[in-house]
Amino acid sequence: MKKHMSPREKTEAKWGLLFVAPTMIGLIVLNFYPIFNTIYQSFCKTGDFGKGNTFVGLANYQKVLASSETWMSLWNTIKYALIEVPFGIIIALLLAVLLNKKVAGKSVYRTIFFLPMVCAPAAVAMVWKWLYNTQFGLLNNIFHTKVAWISDPKIAWISIGVIGVWSIIGYNMVLFIGGLQEIPGDYYEAASIDGANGFRQFISITVPLLSPTTFFIVQTRIIGALTVFDLMFMVMDKTNVALKNVQSIVYLFYQYAFTNGNKGYGATLVMVLLVFIMIVTFILQQVEKRVVYHN
Repeated sequence: MKKHMSPREKTEAKWGLLFVAPTMIGLIVLNFYPIFNTIYQSFCKTGDFGKGNTFVGLANYQKVLASSETWMSLWNTIKYALIEVPFGIIIALLLAVLLNKKVAGKSVYRTIFFLPMVCAPAAVAMVWKWLYNTQFGLLNNIFHTKVAWISDPKIAWISIGVIGVWSIIGYNMVLFIGGLQEIPGDYYEAASIDGANGFRQFISITVPLLSPTTFFIVQTRIIGALTVFDLMFMVMDKTNVALKNVQSIVYLFYQYAFTNGNKGYGATLVMVLLVFIMIVTFILQQVEKRVVYHN
């Protein structure tokens, strides 16, 4: 027999719906609608003067997949991820281990390393463009060189990757510190009694027990690196000869969708990137089952 709700239960249910309504509306307007609209636009061509959409089927996908520019931008994105993700994680882990110990002024050090995360991207870009400046940059003045850090196609992508590593270290470090504080101190005490030195404890205790946190950071940072846009947009000028060797696929999407007004082509680039991220994520999920240690 179906149980009828009492007046009090109905009132509570109405209030519950009222409280979750803003979140649901926000998800629909800001997440679900853009997703389905992007999928739809990827099968369309923007009409004349930017008005209306003309359905063109898989034509956009054929152009995108046949374009060398697409694959070059995707490769640029992968190269950026290969710098930002491993170096950002390794350096952050070492800093987290050091700052998780009894160190004088560790709160100050934590704040200093986390500061890049709260800095405005425009300010970060301005500072690094000055550091990398060929004629007046601090790096060239210190090393007495005239290296074109962000205009030489051979090294520009490395220079951008360095900025990415610098920007994300603080965030990764805070997550690692949270994971380290969850590891019981009894393990380290027992290891010390058995004669294990600090390095052995790090390899045998810290790394395995920190693997869930590490894998979470790896997954999120790979996705973040594959969708990078702001660094390329603010550091690299449109007239920069190295732009084609640095621009990410999201930057390419911006150029087509908002600069050239070809939203259908831009949406298709996003769908290609989405499929690529889904494949990478699936592979990572399979790897997780083999390498992550759940205590």
